[in-house]
Amino acid sequence: MFLQLVLILVVFIPLLAILLDSQLGRALASRLERRSLDGPPDLMAERVAYLEGEVERLTSEISRLDEEGQFVTKLLSERSDSEAALPPGDDSI
Repeated sequence: MFLQLVLILVVFIPLLAILLDSQLGRALASRLERRSLDGPPDLMAERVAYLEGEVERLTSEISRLDEEGQFVTKLLSERSDSEAALPPGDDSI
């Protein structure tokens, strides 16, 4: 009896893994996921509010990084302009 149970489990586990990794398993998982998203409306509103806050935070971070990039570009262009304006040094020393 114990040997039969072990053999059933040995065969059942790979079959279950194949089934879950197939298109059918993915469709079932997608359906279950959508059903869990249709939960309480206040939970969905919380998620949307959180995502909106994250979008605003990321937008401000991107604008800050853009300003920093413009500042560095300006510094580098001024540095190259000032180096071009300097007279060549005396190499005889």
